[in-house]
Amino acid sequence: MRQNRLLYSLLAVALTLSSIGVTLSLSAQKSHDAALARNFNTFNSVVKQVELHYVDSINTDESFKAAIDAFLMQTDPYTEYYSASNQELLERMTTGEYSGIGSYVMERKGSTFISQPMAGSPAKQAGLRAGDHIIKVDSVDVRNMGSEKVTKLLKGVPGTKVQVTVDRPFVQDSILTFIVERAKVKENSVKLDTIIDGIGYISLRQFISKTPDEVRPVFENFKEKGVSGIVIDLRNNGGGVVESAIDLVSYFVPKGTEVAHTIGRDPSMEKIYKTTRKPLFPDTPLAVLIDGGSASASEIVAGSLQDLDRAVLVGSRSYGKGLVQAPLELPYGDILKVTIAKYYLPSGRLIQAVDYSHRNADGTVARVPDSLTNVYKTAHGREVRDGGGLRPDTTINWANVNRLVYNAVADNWIFDFATKFVAENPTIPAPADFEINDSIFSAFKASIDPDKFKYDKACEEMMKQLRQVAEAEGYMNDETKTQFDALSKLLTHNLEHDLDNNRKMLSEYLGSEIVERYYSERGKTAYDLKDDEGLKAAIEVLKDTNKYLRP
Repeated sequence: MRQNRLLYSLLAVALTLSSIGVTLSLSAQKSHDAALARNFNTFNSVVKQVELHYVDSINTDESFKAAIDAFLMQTDPYTEYYSASNQELLERMTTGEYSGIGSYVMERKGSTFISQPMAGSPAKQAGLRAGDHIIKVDSVDVRNMGSEKVTKLLKGVPGTKVQVTVDRPFVQDSILTFIVERAKVKENSVKLDTIIDGIGYISLRQFISKTPDEVRPVFENFKEKGVSGIVIDLRNNGGGVVESAIDLVSYFVPKGTEVAHTIGRDPSMEKIYKTTRKPLFPDTPLAVLIDGGSASASEIVAGSLQDLDRAVLVGSRSYGKGLVQAPLELPYGDILKVTIAKYYLPSGRLIQAVDYSHRNADGTVARVPDSLTNVYKTAHGREVRDGGGLRPDTTINWANVNRLVYNAVADNWIFDFATKFVAENPTIPAPADFEINDSIFSAFKASIDPDKFKYDKACEEMMKQLRQVAEAEGYMNDETKTQFDALSKLLTHNLEHDLDNNRKMLSEYLGSEIVERYYSERGKTAYDLKDDEGLKAAIEVLKDTNKYLRP
C-alpha cells in the first residue's frame, strides 16, 4: 500500500513538472509570437511614415532587399533571398545551366574583361579570348562598367545575337567586334576523367541535377577497362544537389546503405538518404581527394565513404558544412533558399565547423575548436571526429603560397603574361608535354615592372622599427650598426632574385594559366595533375594493400 502511495506521489510530481514545462513552453511561445507581431507592426509603421513624410523619394525595392538581407544575417551565409527577377543564379547552382554567351568575366579597376570562355561555348566559337577588355555590348559603352552590369547585358534569350566589341592587348589591330549567338550554356560537373597507371581518375567541380548523367559513362568506361583502383577528386568542390552526391556513393556500397540522414526543426524535413542500386565497384580500392574547398554534398560523399570504411581520404581537412538548404516559394515568384536541417553521416557525426546559433557579442561566429569535438566510430571501429570538417586518413601538406606568389597571381601579372604569350604563340604542345622553360620564365620576369609590383615589406618595416628602438635604448654603436646593415641587406627585396627563388610555384601557376588558354579547363586540369602531390599520394595508397587497408 505504501509503495502504491509512493508511486502515485511520484506520478503526481511528474505530471506537475510536465504541466509546468508545457505551461512555460506555451508561455515562451506566446511571448515570442507577441514580440514578432509587435516588430511587424513597428516595421510597417516605419515604412509608412517614411513613405509619407521623408523629404526625398526612396527606392523601395532596394530598401526592402537591404532589410531582408539584414534580417537573414542573423541566420547563416547559406540562407538567401532571390527575387523573381534574380533567380538565374539559383537555377545555375542546381542545374549548371544559364542563358548567355558562355564566358567567365572578371572586373579590374572598374572595367570588365573576359577571364576564360568555356569550352565549346558561343563565346569560344566566336573567337573571344581571355584578356579581352569588353568595351561595348551592342550599342552600350561598357569600358568603365563593372562585371555585374556587363554580365546582365551579355545574358539573354537563347538564339538571340549580341555584338561584343573588345580591346585585345598585345595585338596590332586591337579593337575587334564579334557577333555572338546566345545559347543555353551548360557548366559540366566533370572537369576531367582519365586513367593513370591503371587507376581511374575523375574530378568533379560540383554536384548538380545532371551529375549522375555525366558520371555514369565515366564509371562504365572504368569498369570496361578494368581499372585497379579509382580516385575521386573533390578538391574545391563546394557541393550542390544532395541526391546527386548520394547517387555517386551508390557506385561503391551495397544497395540500401544509409549515406546520410537529416534532422531539422520541422520533423517533416527529416530524411534518410540510402543508396538505390547495386554497386558497380563493390570492392575496387577507392581514394577521395579533399581540401579546404570541399564542402556540403562533397563532404557527404567523402564522409560517408570514410565512415563506411569504403574509401581512404587523402589531402587536407575539408570545409565543414553540415547544413542542408531547400528553396521555399514566396509571394510574387520570389524564393527563399533556407537552411532547413543538418545532415549526419553514417557514424552519427555532424561535421559542421561553425555554430551559427551561438554568436559572439560582436555578432561574429567561430569554428568549433578541436578540443570540443567528439569521437565516433567507423564501420570497422576506427575513430573519427565530428565538427570542424573531415580529417583525411592521409594528410598532404600543400605548399604554402607566400606573399610574392600571391601578388603575382592576385595582381594579374601571371594572367597578363599569359595573354601576351597567346598573342605571340599560336600553338603550344599538348598539356602533358608543355613546360615553363628558361626562355618562358625569363620572359615572364621581364614582363614585371619592379616599380608596380606589390611587395609585403613587413621585414623592412620591422627592421626600421628595431633600429629606432635600439637607438632609443642606447644600443646603436658602430658594431651594432654594422650588424644591422648586414641583416637589412639580407632582408631587403631583390625582385629578380625572389622570382628565381619561387620559380617552381610560379611556373605551376604560369603553366596552368597558359595551358587553359589553349586547351580550356580540361587541359588545364590534366596539366595540373602532372606534379600533383595529392594524386601521387592517392595512387600510392591504392597500390599498397597495407596502406589501403590500414589508413
